[in-house]
Amino acid sequence: MAVPALLCFVAFGVIPLIGVLALSFTSWDGLGEIHLTGFDSWRAILGDPGLPHALWVTFLVMALSWAVQTPASILLGVFLAGHQRYRAFLSVFYFVPLLLSSAAIAITYKALLDPNFGLGAGLKFSLLTQDWLGRPWLAFGVVIFIVSWQFIPFHSLIYQGGVRQIPRSMYEAAELDGAGRVRTFFSITLPQLKYTIITSSTLMVVGSLTFFDLIFVLTAGGPGDATRVLALDMYKRGFQANLMGPASAIAVILVLVGLALALLLRRLGGRDAAHSQMEGA
Repeated sequence: MAVPALLCFVAFGVIPLIGVLALSFTSWDGLGEIHLTGFDSWRAILGDPGLPHALWVTFLVMALSWAVQTPASILLGVFLAGHQRYRAFLSVFYFVPLLLSSAAIAITYKALLDPNFGLGAGLKFSLLTQDWLGRPWLAFGVVIFIVSWQFIPFHSLIYQGGVRQIPRSMYEAAELDGAGRVRTFFSITLPQLKYTIITSSTLMVVGSLTFFDLIFVLTAGGPGDATRVLALDMYKRGFQANLMGPASAIAVILVLVGLALALLLRRLGGRDAAHSQMEGA
C-alpha cells in the first residue's frame, strides 16, 4: 500500500534533489550547455559575503515568526477547543487567511501600506502613513506580521486538536482541587501540549526556510537586502542572474539546514514523543 506514495516521493523528491546536487557542481545559464566546474560554484557561494547576511535574515525571520505565531496559536487553539457553537464558526472564520494566495496577500498589504494612496492616507491617520516598505526594520516587521497573520490559523487548528485530546478527567481533578483557569492552563494544558508544540514548531521552522513568494512580491528583498532571505537569494541568482550552479548550491544548503533543524526538534521530543504518538494511534 505504501508503494505508490514511495514512488511519488522518489519521483518528485529524491530524484530532483539528486539533480540539484549534481547541478551545483556545474556552470549553466538555464538555456545553453551544462559544463562541469567542480567546486567552483560552492567556492563562489561560500566565499560570498551576501550568504551570511541571507542566512542571518532567514534565521531572524524564522525565530521572530516562531516567537509571534506560537503563543498566539496556542491561545487561539485553546480558546477554539471549546464546544460552543460560536467557537466552531470562529474556527472556520480564522482559517480564511490560510486559503488566500501569498502573492495576493502581499499585493493587498502593499496597497494598504502605501504611504500616499494606502489605508493611512485614506483615513488621514498619520501613524499608518509611514514608509513601511522603504525602511529596513519597518519592512522586516511588516514581513513578520503578514507571515504570522497568514499561518497562525493553521497552527491554531493543530493546537485545537491537541487540546481536545487531553483527558477531561484531568480538568475535573484540577477543578476539584480549586485550580483556576490560569493555573489549569499552565499546569495541565501547556505540559500536555509539549509534543504538539514540537510538531507545530517543526512545521513552522522548516516552512520558514521556503518563504519566497510573499517576500518577493512585497519587498523583493529590499529595502537594500533587509528582507533578502535565502530562498529569495537562490531565485535571484538562478533566474535573474542566470547562475544555476550557485543557485543549486544554495538550494542544497536550504535542504541541509531544514533537515538539521527538523532532526534537532525531533531530538528535543525524545523517545517519549514517539511513544505518545503510538499510544494516540
